[in-house]
Amino acid sequence: MNIAITGANGYIGANLVKTCLNAGHEVLAVDINNDYIDNRAKFINANIFNDEGVFDLLDKADALIHLAWRNGFIHNDTSHLDDLDKHYKFLTGMVDRGIKFISALGTMHEVGYHEGAIDENTPCNPLSLYAISKNALRQAILLYVKDKDVNFSWLRGFYIVGDDLRSNSIFGKLLKKSMGGGKREFPLNSGNIKYDFIGIKELCNQIMCATLNADVNGIINICSGKPVSLRERVEQFVKENNLSIKLQYGAFPDRPYDSPIIYGDDKKIKRILGKG
Repeated sequence: MNIAITGANGYIGANLVKTCLNAGHEVLAVDINNDYIDNRAKFINANIFNDEGVFDLLDKADALIHLAWRNGFIHNDTSHLDDLDKHYKFLTGMVDRGIKFISALGTMHEVGYHEGAIDENTPCNPLSLYAISKNALRQAILLYVKDKDVNFSWLRGFYIVGDDLRSNSIFGKLLKKSMGGGKREFPLNSGNIKYDFIGIKELCNQIMCATLNADVNGIINICSGKPVSLRERVEQFVKENNLSIKLQYGAFPDRPYDSPIIYGDDKKIKRILGKG
């Protein structure tokens, strides 16, 4: 298949481009920079919000994976609301072009405070501008595609375990801290909260497979389906990467709005991967 990927130069995007290429697909990598994009992909230098010609450039794609999103780690930046209408117009424009397989990356933050497993029917009460915007886009797009001839999937991502310095997650910060000078101490909260952690390679494989399957769509959790404490996963990461760093638990209080346990229900992704 010919797969178009927006935000292809980002951390997830560059890894996903490689995953799709290695699986034998052709890739149209869409971004305004190509510093990290695999040179086997066809790079399309375009701003999807301002370049009306991008629709013609992507017209021959069989599938679209929409990852592009500004300031994803700055959860209360107003750009999330500023860009909401632009994401909607881009995605609906691609639907109207007749692309048969389309997915967009969501986030478990759409749900807000919740204890236990999250599935496609879990009520959402987002608590940041980032989460509010993702949630609104999901609602609007799912309504738009209801009567359209398109296989649309909203891929709800969980906590990524990165394996290089481009990651903005706690794991990327651990790597950077271990390489810096001075004290090799890393402050944390209690570490007792349980999350759903997924490695970047597995995340990209799930995104690709979920997008291209013709049988399961709608909201799909891109997840491990297993709750693991932050303490356990961080210590595993430190050991795996042989990091010389001291973890300081209790340096920060647990936030009152953080659930003690939150993870993805993985039934749908297991069906797609042939594991359910």
